[in-house]
Amino acid sequence: RNGVQAFDREHAGMNATMVILAVVALIVPSVFSHTIDLVDHHGVEALSIGVAIAMLVLYALSLVYAFLPGRVPSQAHEHAADKARWSVRRSLLWLVFATVLVAWLSEILVGVAEPVVEAWGISEFFLGIVIIPLVGNVAEHLVAVQAAWKNQMELGMAVAVGSSLQIALFVAPLLVFISLLFGNPLTLVFNEFELVALAGAAVVAGIVALDGRSNWLEGAQLLAVYVITALAFYFLP
Repeated sequence: RNGVQAFDREHAGMNATMVILAVVALIVPSVFSHTIDLVDHHGVEALSIGVAIAMLVLYALSLVYAFLPGRVPSQAHEHAADKARWSVRRSLLWLVFATVLVAWLSEILVGVAEPVVEAWGISEFFLGIVIIPLVGNVAEHLVAVQAAWKNQMELGMAVAVGSSLQIALFVAPLLVFISLLFGNPLTLVFNEFELVALAGAAVVAGIVALDGRSNWLEGAQLLAVYVITALAFYFLP
């Protein structure tokens, strides 16, 4: 609709670097676990904790850097000038309500996972890594698409890339520490195919974002990467 769309190149480059760093952080414990003979499981757990700490610190620093004076893209200033329709109190109340509703729906979704697997003939792995994330993040996807449709590329990029960074640099390492509270330590170890999928998606997304411009063909390329990866996970035994 909008032809070639432009966005802040420096900000996009920083986000691309953060995504690649997140992938590197997830690769290191996996390579350590898969390639070293007779590796001590406690060593893998300790390494995962150390990597999780580094990822959380990096995520916090990225937030500080993003909100420093002068770091907010000019396009964001233009949209910030729009008059707010809701008060802070009303916004917070709706946010709390939405959070509770999402938590409740998540419980329902988890409860029907096994019947869906049996009815559709798909693996739990495919359901957990493709279907549930796709359905669970549908609101974010719609916001990003709507923003791009209105040529608000800074908002669209922030939603799309920011969500990925939040999962990789905040949620994943946070789960490592939460698992310690339950006495069942979670390690940041993935199999080879998962690592290839992560690295491939990060590289393609980074290359697309580095020039500060996008078009419909680059969008199709990103969708192709997603479809190819999803198909591979579907046929993965």
